[in-house]
Amino acid sequence: MKRLMATMTAAALMAGCAEGAHSAGPVATGPTPAPTRSHGQSPPPTTEPTSGGSGSPTSPPSTSPPASPTGTVTLEVWFDGEGGQRLAVVHRTVPATRAVGTAALHELLGGPTDTDVADGVGTQVPPGTTLNGLSVSHGVATVDLSHDYFSGGSAVSEWTRLGQVVFTISQFGTVDGVEIQLDGDPIRPFAQDGSFLGRPWTREDFELIAPALVVESPLPGDTVGSPVEIAGTADVFEATVSLRLLDANGHELATGFTTATCGSGCRGTFSTTLAYHVDHDQQGTALVFESSAKDGSPINVVEVPVTLTA
Repeated sequence: MKRLMATMTAAALMAGCAEGAHSAGPVATGPTPAPTRSHGQSPPPTTEPTSGGSGSPTSPPSTSPPASPTGTVTLEVWFDGEGGQRLAVVHRTVPATRAVGTAALHELLGGPTDTDVADGVGTQVPPGTTLNGLSVSHGVATVDLSHDYFSGGSAVSEWTRLGQVVFTISQFGTVDGVEIQLDGDPIRPFAQDGSFLGRPWTREDFELIAPALVVESPLPGDTVGSPVEIAGTADVFEATVSLRLLDANGHELATGFTTATCGSGCRGTFSTTLAYHVDHDQQGTALVFESSAKDGSPINVVEVPVTLTA
């Protein structure tokens, strides 16, 4: 797969960031503010992201407050790995909340743990960055961050931190695109070559720095039944994606493979199912990986914790 550094230059990114600079970094000059909404115009309906369904409210408000969720929820938090060459996902388990998008972004802004760092995971989000607000309307998440978010670093660093936010908030089914603001001032979305997109960012815009395998279904913490659908995107050798399903004790319940629509230097999509049998509901793990062309060992392994229903 072509790496980010082989297909773009800092100068190209700077072209997309040159006007209306916010950054104090030595290379990049900051994002371009997008036109703001008229003060007399009412904002559209907003809601917190959810794992599926519509991004806009579809039912009238309840006359009684809903019960607070209990238990925990597992979230994807996207940092960077491979020395900043690719994005890397870490799973965080937090107290259950309806504000899952806010929780995921707070985990992102909190940075990697010592264990993450030992595993080669880092972040390009500057320390001190805070979340001012999050809303979702008609499939577009608007993430308002403090100006610290673009306070320094190279153009490549800025591109990676944009990808971290876009991947973290777009894990939710109600989010199709992402807009980012700095203290309320919108950044005009731009592509890797610096050209303006004219639309919100999506995961596809950052595919050159995405990991070899990205699992989009099931999501961490999902409850699944047999057969479980496993889908995502891949850039792997000969487009071959291998899969395993493990029970609560780590025993293999099912195994298989599928072929992505593209591979070995290009990113394609994949989707397949694995049938399994358990005699009671339990925690399990979906493993998605690439078999090494050298010795067949699993590489680029993605582990997705799920609940398996009997």
